[in-house]
Amino acid sequence: FRRRHSKLINSSRLLYQEYSDVVLNKAIQSQKRVDSFAEDIESSFPSSPRLRRKVLSPQDSYLQRLSVSSNASLWQDIPMIRGSRILLNMSRDEQKLQEAKFELIMSEASYLRSLNVAVDHFQRSVELQAMLTNQERQWLFSRLNDVRDVSASFLFDLEEKFEEDMFTFHVCDVALKHAPEFRRVYLPYVTNQTYQEQTFQRLLNGNAGFQQVLERLESDPVCQRLSLKSFLILPFQRITRLKLLLQNILKRTRPGSEEEVQATQAYDALEKLIKDCNENVQRMKSTEELIYLSQKIEFECKIFPLISQSRRLVKCGELTALDFNTLSPKWKVTTRPIYLHLFNDCLLLSRPKEGGRFVVFDHAPSSDVRGEKCEMKLHGTNKNVFDTVRAQGYPQHILLLSLTLNPDTCLVMFSSSEKLRWISALAPPRGELDLLECPDAPQVQCIKTYKARENDELALEKADIIMVMQYSNDGWIEGVKLSDRERGWFPSEHVELISSKHARQKNLKEEQRVKNAKQQVFCKK
Repeated sequence: FRRRHSKLINSSRLLYQEYSDVVLNKAIQSQKRVDSFAEDIESSFPSSPRLRRKVLSPQDSYLQRLSVSSNASLWQDIPMIRGSRILLNMSRDEQKLQEAKFELIMSEASYLRSLNVAVDHFQRSVELQAMLTNQERQWLFSRLNDVRDVSASFLFDLEEKFEEDMFTFHVCDVALKHAPEFRRVYLPYVTNQTYQEQTFQRLLNGNAGFQQVLERLESDPVCQRLSLKSFLILPFQRITRLKLLLQNILKRTRPGSEEEVQATQAYDALEKLIKDCNENVQRMKSTEELIYLSQKIEFECKIFPLISQSRRLVKCGELTALDFNTLSPKWKVTTRPIYLHLFNDCLLLSRPKEGGRFVVFDHAPSSDVRGEKCEMKLHGTNKNVFDTVRAQGYPQHILLLSLTLNPDTCLVMFSSSEKLRWISALAPPRGELDLLECPDAPQVQCIKTYKARENDELALEKADIIMVMQYSNDGWIEGVKLSDRERGWFPSEHVELISSKHARQKNLKEEQRVKNAKQQVFCKK
């Protein structure tokens, strides 16, 4: 591999962590402007080439102009572009397309700069190497150096394209060309995520020498007060962000053009890569969960093998079962703890024991299990049972668990969200949602990153747009991300409501634009 030196690598003072945050905050503000019926235009995107943030003298170099501020740089800031007649003759849509492509280049330069710090400052630190075994080094840094090399090669080719024609340069053909290399390095790096997190946490908690060396390395000015962990997770963030950048370009290409075809193919390649990465991570996580549970679970009923390649844990938790003594004139209610392990293919009902162990007394295929709001069923059959439950001080959030071959079980939930989440998890598998069939569904925008803590939760990044499926009355939302159709629950304080119907329709229209392009391109083959 011949080391190539990027001309843009030092064009900004920002490392990728901060650069990405600036860009995502701008995206959030842009959505807010659309939501308030303002003109759909970024504050840093001038309506005329003559409107600028700051006036610079003609002798200022191109790279100096790119380093003017802490904000992401604009294509129109380049001197050759700024004063050109070509720019004046471009439509707003054409300018936005070039800005979207330039953002991909500049963000890759910032990303490579952070990767250089990760590899040269942390991975190659003699002090840090001395604290780690060979296996720990492999798990902690994986193929980070290969990721850096692929990024450098990608950026070099992007810059060559840009310099060939700064006015109508293309980037999607370059991304498509590098897609096999992305797969070669990102798939194993992302798949290693579980081992990386476990190794990092174990070293942080149990290796005093590692902690001391890490503190010294992180205090170096080259890190800009950013932690090693923030550098290690960059490849996960970048591959997802790259897909969204390609998607943004695709939305702005001219329908039927060669550039639309290239953008669609590049976007599809990244989408498949991310799907494979997520599936690998999920598979490894599921296998570890099943191995752990197999050591904790005993069966008093018919035993079946718990570990299976296709099985994954959907949701689990301890609930309180209600038992009704119908022989008593006062309808006496007693309770008992019950633990549910819901997998994609079966449900286990257990009695919790000491030491985190479980004794399974019943199980059923997922297809034979249903969950519904208990009060509706109770009012229909035994009208006084639900009133009795409330009178004895139990919450109103009650779930009726129905197993085809077994009596119904009433389960107490201590919050609205807990009940709704179990009902959603127990529902039959859903097909892919057609977003255009839900034009009036509420939408929210993520304003604060959320990391999923349970299997039925939805991880969110800043600027994600989510279609709302349902609300709980205690601050949780179930929704579907427009960008990838992932579904799950998240806290309402991490999002803001998109109140404008115009803004919601625009978001749906853009997602449909991507779907139509994919159908058009791949149906031709």
